[in-house]
Amino acid sequence: MNFSGESPTEIASVSISRASPYTNRNVVALATPMIISNVTVPLLGLVDTAVMGHLESPHYLAAVAIGATIFSFIFMGLNFLRMGTTGLAAQARGANDANDIRTVLAQAVLIALGMAGLLIVLQKPAGQLAMWLLAPEPEVLGAAWVYYEVRIWAAPAALTNFALVGWFIGMQNTRAPLYLMLVTNVINIALSVLLVVGLGYRTGGVAAASVIAEFAGLAFGSWLVHRELGGFGGRLEWSNVLHPDRLRRIFSVNANLLLRTLSLMFVFGFITAQGARQGTAILAANAILLQFQFFMAYALDGFAHAAEALVGRARGEDNDHGFREAVRLSLVWSAAVALLFALAYAVAGRSIIALLTGQPELQALTATFLPWMVVSPLVSFWSFLFDGVFVGATWAREMRNTMIASTFLVFVPVFYLTQVFGLGNHGLWLAFVTFMISRAVTMGGTYLRLAARSPG
Repeated sequence: MNFSGESPTEIASVSISRASPYTNRNVVALATPMIISNVTVPLLGLVDTAVMGHLESPHYLAAVAIGATIFSFIFMGLNFLRMGTTGLAAQARGANDANDIRTVLAQAVLIALGMAGLLIVLQKPAGQLAMWLLAPEPEVLGAAWVYYEVRIWAAPAALTNFALVGWFIGMQNTRAPLYLMLVTNVINIALSVLLVVGLGYRTGGVAAASVIAEFAGLAFGSWLVHRELGGFGGRLEWSNVLHPDRLRRIFSVNANLLLRTLSLMFVFGFITAQGARQGTAILAANAILLQFQFFMAYALDGFAHAAEALVGRARGEDNDHGFREAVRLSLVWSAAVALLFALAYAVAGRSIIALLTGQPELQALTATFLPWMVVSPLVSFWSFLFDGVFVGATWAREMRNTMIASTFLVFVPVFYLTQVFGLGNHGLWLAFVTFMISRAVTMGGTYLRLAARSPG
């Protein structure tokens, strides 16, 4: 991957548009490609499910489900690589610092490769722990191990792609992540069908398709990086990349974002675990309801990404007006889309449930909790938006603190309090909605306090 310019030039020569980026048109232009790329993620899962689901034994599908769960957990936990890179890259771009633009990218890639190397070295004990926790049936376990031992080799490419996506968003180029995701997922889908249906491989074929697709995506992403850097001057200085203060900056941001992400993962894991304790029917109903939440998040995250890019740029420019305008515009669009989701869930929620399950009893049970999904967009969009603002401003410590407080001082206590009053699964969803409200309030208050200062 080529980070260096062909010749060193003055930072002033960086070709960054001087037109104001803080407009409705720019927010939509940044958000739309990210929304489309997000939608390709569940599509891949559907194809893998269909391919495995048509084999002679259901244990192949179960094995892929086990393996995919492990890697979803790992990669979700390491998604801080994407978020941490975005804010720092956006600030470098706003400051017109072509050298720092390259430095941030190089540091992010080095951290991604280091984390991937650690995963590969620890693959055996990590896999054993995961299999023990998930406890698949004996006939599923062997096929799950085949999937795991193949797919773990995708880690260097997958984690580096996280860094590239974050860097592109920070550079206000959200089309590049869209193209990267499309190339990766289309190749993955095609190879899954070829290797499993065409050549007769089983779980190893699906895993190999993911490995090849991730590296193909990395190759394509590297070409996109080279093309993006062609419009900038500057050069990569390894003394900057390895400078203790600069390394401390990016490690501090990433460490705080990791703790924040682990807290969020705890919440969704807790919902699944408590649903399971209430029986298979509640577990299945909650799984369907979470699809409502996740689908909404795919759309609203697009506007959070727009906020990341614009807020980071304004902070790099030391532009107080642009900073506030980026937040205002992203807030308006997020609120509008959240309202549409709430209305859609209220009007068509039962029809959506019917699309996700054909079992009448499960449809009726899930519909009992549907009002929580109608309320959720209206309380969730605030924290989604502030996530984007805090990432762009690199307020990672504040993101960590508000998430941990909302998780362990609000979500968990509220849940157990509702169980005292016998609210059951309604209490679980009340705790989740309260958790989202807590995030909105704590992040909103923190924003008002920090934004009162200069964004620079």
